[in-house]
Amino acid sequence: MKDIQWRFKETVPEAMNGRPLKTLLSSYWQLPKHLVYSIRHAKRVLVDGHYQPVNFPVRAGSQIQLTFVPEDFARPFPTVTADSAATVAILYEDNDLIVMNKHRGDKTHPNQPGEVGAAINHLAAYLATEGTVPYMIHRLDQETSGAIIFAKNPVVVPILVANIANKQIKRTYLAWVEGTDLPDQGTINFPIGRDPDDKRKRKANGPNAVSALTHYQVLRRHSGYSLLQVSLETGRTHQIRVHFAALGHPLVGDPLYNSSNGSPFLMLHSWKVDLLMPFTKQRKLIEAPLPDHFINFEKGLSRD
Repeated sequence: MKDIQWRFKETVPEAMNGRPLKTLLSSYWQLPKHLVYSIRHAKRVLVDGHYQPVNFPVRAGSQIQLTFVPEDFARPFPTVTADSAATVAILYEDNDLIVMNKHRGDKTHPNQPGEVGAAINHLAAYLATEGTVPYMIHRLDQETSGAIIFAKNPVVVPILVANIANKQIKRTYLAWVEGTDLPDQGTINFPIGRDPDDKRKRKANGPNAVSALTHYQVLRRHSGYSLLQVSLETGRTHQIRVHFAALGHPLVGDPLYNSSNGSPFLMLHSWKVDLLMPFTKQRKLIEAPLPDHFINFEKGLSRD
């Protein structure tokens, strides 16, 4: 794989007409400084087939050719052990990224050397036929199901990570919580820190707390439970679980933050991903269908 190159041919948008090439690369396409330096220094960025200095004013409609090599990256080929691809469910895929429907119970990535069975291991087996490996962009808790984004090359990794950090990629969750007396919509603003009594857990206003903001809307109430649509301003560990537990409305089936046993499974699902595509900045909405444990839980409520 060391001889591989990643080539992109992109069109200058109207918004960048007359702006310096460096602005297009860094500010608009969000390539980090070290990548811009590498391709500029090696003359691997071409404007309509010709090398131009970074201050060159680009024109709308011009073709920009970018070529990246493994030496441009600290870890161009992350080591991921391939596991069976039989359970892989793909929600969206193109040349640069893939959105996978993670199964409840699968870790996002292994925690120990030699460990397999995580979502990234299964995806590595799937992508082996394409001669590439998955690059992790964000995580989902082991018991959380649904849409999760991986990159297929190292070039778009910093772009996707930046888009998540800047809220340009929007993720929406579904969650069943205990109780029905929540307001129809609201925002939870509790800093989240460590739980001094359990290293596995986080705690609202715990030690070393950092800001955390969660928005929710009640979709329906049923038999003592509420189904919520949830979105995050921040991405703290266990944020949704900690915030609703702190409100007195813990997630159904949460093994860490809910002592009741409304379900044997955590009722948290990564439902929708509103993607801002690298380079083109086109938007694409991807939805992960409800998993069986969500469907069966609500059916059970209807029988009560």
